[in-house]
Amino acid sequence: MLSQKRFAFVMALLLAASALVPAGAGVSAQQSQPPRPAPQRDEAIDDDDVERVETDLTNVLFTAVDKSKRFVTSLRQDDIRVLEDGIEQKVFTFQRETDRPLSLAILIDCSASQERTLPEEKSAAQRFVDTVIRATKDEVAVLTFTGDATLEQGLTGSAVRVRRAIDRVEFTPPSGYIGGGVLVGTPPISGDNQARAGSTAIWDAIWVTSREVLSESSDKTRRAIILLSDGVDTSSRLKLQEAVDSALKADAIIYSIGIGDSFSFEGVDEGSLRKVSERTGGRAYFPRNEDDLRSAFAQIQEDLRSQYLIAYSPSNKTKDGSFRKVQIDVVNPEVKKQQLRLTYRQGYFARSAVDGRPRSRQ
Repeated sequence: MLSQKRFAFVMALLLAASALVPAGAGVSAQQSQPPRPAPQRDEAIDDDDVERVETDLTNVLFTAVDKSKRFVTSLRQDDIRVLEDGIEQKVFTFQRETDRPLSLAILIDCSASQERTLPEEKSAAQRFVDTVIRATKDEVAVLTFTGDATLEQGLTGSAVRVRRAIDRVEFTPPSGYIGGGVLVGTPPISGDNQARAGSTAIWDAIWVTSREVLSESSDKTRRAIILLSDGVDTSSRLKLQEAVDSALKADAIIYSIGIGDSFSFEGVDEGSLRKVSERTGGRAYFPRNEDDLRSAFAQIQEDLRSQYLIAYSPSNKTKDGSFRKVQIDVVNPEVKKQQLRLTYRQGYFARSAVDGRPRSRQ
């Protein structure tokens, strides 16, 4: 069972790294298989309400938006084609998805850059939760991070518990912090925790959220991470692509809301936030004020409810754990004139026949 307050994050990374050591290098089998504890959950997803798709099919969810950023909900199967590694695939299922259960993780940056905007972020997140959560279907977890990730609330269908968890989120200044993102003095040699508290490890936080929270939810749900951060990573042990891969393996998309100090674009790494979102099939938003922030949450909600499901049996039957690139094209000439923007995950990791798990991308 995951700790309700603090992940053993360093240990999780060390254990994951140990799996890469060759056999005979002094690492035991138990060490090379890190435990995957289930997060706390208060409401079980009712699988009876979820359409089941055969396990040998690959499922891809996508959204379509026109030039006016309005969601298009009238597409037909003949309007599109699906390619995997450049080869067209035969689609077995094409349907609108408006009622799929959701498993969401709200990931909040509590580093110094968010000190002034944190109250607005919390308020908008709470309103989002009130609007989105259906107690019998959906579940939400709340996590915060600086240099380390903290589980504030495990997956639950209770909007009240989620609201309380968000309400408890606060900025805790590290030793030597004088405001405005300025740290003075040198932490003591033994003060690694203080040094981590004054840093930002976004990619590590996404990794642990994907691996330890969302991957343990029902595979019949729509999984997503809602990341509130300026996108400036200062201390992650992992790279951006490793964070993306962890989300893809958990079948989770990432919505980024890029916010700097007092909604300033100064210091916001838009490029990184766009990459981590678009590569997983999500989108990035950059609000300039509180109204824009509420609008971003509203668009995410609409995005989650305005999707299409495609299911196909891959022509490549090799179970080698490799990464498969997915591409969806509009082929109907009349629909092409609308210049639609399709959003979907850019690929997936095939299951390995050896251990049933996907390999890391090379």
